[in-house]
Amino acid sequence: MLRKLMISSCLAVVALSGNAYADSSTKVALVPGGPHPYFAAWEQAGADAAKDFGLGSAEYKVPQKWELSMQNQMLESLVTQGYNAFLIFPGDPVGTVAIANELADTGAPVMALAGCLKDPSDALFCMGTDTGNSAYLGTKELLTKLAGGKGKKIAHFTGFLVDPNTQLRIDAVNKAAVEAGAEVIQVIADIDAPEPAEEKINAYLAAHAKDVDGIITTAWVPAVVASNALRKIGDKRIVMVGIDHDKVVIQAIKDGFVHGTMLQNPYGQGYIGSFAADKLRSGCKVKADAPFKTNALTNKFIDSGTVFAGINEADNYVASMQKITKTLLASFEKTYLSC
Repeated sequence: MLRKLMISSCLAVVALSGNAYADSSTKVALVPGGPHPYFAAWEQAGADAAKDFGLGSAEYKVPQKWELSMQNQMLESLVTQGYNAFLIFPGDPVGTVAIANELADTGAPVMALAGCLKDPSDALFCMGTDTGNSAYLGTKELLTKLAGGKGKKIAHFTGFLVDPNTQLRIDAVNKAAVEAGAEVIQVIADIDAPEPAEEKINAYLAAHAKDVDGIITTAWVPAVVASNALRKIGDKRIVMVGIDHDKVVIQAIKDGFVHGTMLQNPYGQGYIGSFAADKLRSGCKVKADAPFKTNALTNKFIDSGTVFAGINEADNYVASMQKITKTLLASFEKTYLSC
């Protein structure tokens, strides 16, 4: 269906212009699975990439709800609107494969960002946070602060179970705890939205705050809610490591309620992804021997970077993300593309 839509769209442009190359400018769509603050950086990343690399456009398009069918419908609509490169956070690592393959059949480069499609798929690669490594490093940082972690009890607040990253994070936190002789006494998942996060985190801390030595959060909304919860009860005994760069979390670090946060790099994903999309439309190919990493879903993974930000980095965390992006971009074409 998508191939027919793309051909019809192209023929219409040719008929109007008389030029078979009238649609040749790169028009990138950056499409998450639904509304979420993590992806907001993609909008600026796309705009900056379009300006810096001379793209036709690179635009952020968000389905109204986290429903796979809604994301699929949006992607189909974007093809008819002339978008010819797609950077997608999979609404489902398996369920999104079919639509990604259909998009690739039109000749459009398709890449997974922030979360991976399960192999096999026609996505050229997946670029995102090595979420397992980030959760592992964050937990290690937490346990180091807890004097080595031995005998300590920690709670883990994390994201949607449909998110392919969530189980990776749960496994990584458990691994770090076992290595340090600590115990994960509670995992609360499916709370990367305000209402369930508020309800479950506040209820848990009301009943069990005295039993917990540390908190690790590995999704955006739980990090915000847990930061606010510790501030509300005035608890600086519990050591918390969060994730991402919400202003609530950053302020909680400055005020001593949170030890630090694991920064991801959504801006770099959108910026470098848009750069790669244009290169791939211009004749470049993904190197057959590109040094991709392997995770639980794919063997075509590129780590977009992660770094811990504590009290010393809280006022300048943006510079940390910019440094990651600059470093990755500097060698990206040479490392992953053949042009």
